[in-house]
Amino acid sequence: MTKVLVIDIGGRNVKLLATGETQPRKIPSGPAFTPQDLVARLPEVVAGWSFEAISIGYPGPVSGGKPAAEPRNLGSGWLEFDFAQAFGSPVKLVNDAAMQAWGCYAGGRMFFLGLGTGVGTSLIVDGLLHPLEASHLPYKKGLTYEEILGDAGLARLGKKRWRAEVRCVVNLFREAFQVDYLVIGGGNRKHLKSFPPFVRLGDNSFAFLGGFRLWEKAGYGLESPAAPIPASVAGEPPCGTLSPEDPASSSA
Repeated sequence: MTKVLVIDIGGRNVKLLATGETQPRKIPSGPAFTPQDLVARLPEVVAGWSFEAISIGYPGPVSGGKPAAEPRNLGSGWLEFDFAQAFGSPVKLVNDAAMQAWGCYAGGRMFFLGLGTGVGTSLIVDGLLHPLEASHLPYKKGLTYEEILGDAGLARLGKKRWRAEVRCVVNLFREAFQVDYLVIGGGNRKHLKSFPPFVRLGDNSFAFLGGFRLWEKAGYGLESPAAPIPASVAGEPPCGTLSPEDPASSSA
């Protein structure tokens, strides 16, 4: 088995894990973070780890194994950056939501929705991975899905109303993409209390599993664990009642 270093690049932190290790390590990122910062910090952070190849989850569109646009929540300079040359190792680079989706996949038709600083989306159909940029499509009131479900929307709307929007969107995406199940991942999944029975909770650790799977010769349809679905919680506003112009709610 190839020994792999997985690099999951996020808007707040870059998370790393290598084959055979159990404790991820982090590099703080943020709106000024560049690929040069990643290269400069990496040797110190991965000291003591051995690996032969690298998987990178990139927070933006990827084409032909290379960034197709600059990330929205980081600094610039990613578009033309040569990761393999900089790291001196073979590199597979995919969209970060696609990498986490690949780690969550348990067969059939699956849609992945990653809720974090931004919003990531990906579709897997019978073992074929299709990264998407659905979060940048218009949703309502002139705002995109990401502007409502990302960090900015959560801060503006408050948790209770934000949850209602998440429920609306998972139903819309299930109908639009005709999937068997939908997985919600990303750091903000912890704010959710209830969702339909076709929804499973993912975990950021699945991004590492997805990164390892990218280097496996046979990685299709592998079973991966899914968290139990919480029982429905009463008292939250029904789907469709939320306006992005409503004042933020302080309800937890």
